[in-house]
Amino acid sequence: MTLRFDRIASIVFFIIGVLFFTEALKISDSAYGSSVGPKIFPMGLGASLIVLSALLIVQSFKAKSVKTAGDESDSPQYKRFLIILGAAIGYVLLLEPLGYVITTFVFLVIAFQTLERGKWLPSLLIAAAFSGIIYYGYVNILGGSLPGFPI
Repeated sequence: MTLRFDRIASIVFFIIGVLFFTEALKISDSAYGSSVGPKIFPMGLGASLIVLSALLIVQSFKAKSVKTAGDESDSPQYKRFLIILGAAIGYVLLLEPLGYVITTFVFLVIAFQTLERGKWLPSLLIAAAFSGIIYYGYVNILGGSLPGFPI
């Protein structure tokens, strides 16, 4: 993308992050059957969006616009975008029937292979570790609930 697009997008996402975080503060603290309150996740997402947008703002204003002929990194990559978008839609649709661990594992493998083809072993190991560790930590340590394995 271009520096101008990065600057505009980072500012827009920063504002969205601030709004997301402040609105998450309005969610009540009560949770049914969970020791993790319902506002923790939205607040974390809002804070993450604020931090990442701030980093992009700083980087985009520090960077100098340099383009070389035949540089493929600035051209839109619609095929990759559409593959990951389709995988994300599939993730949402299959999360309940297949469970968190399987769906997240498949989504991550598709995303990793879309971004960097050929490195199957690292993709499989990272996707499996991430899915398993996040599921175990959220369900067993934090006491939250995620869709389990299919019966």
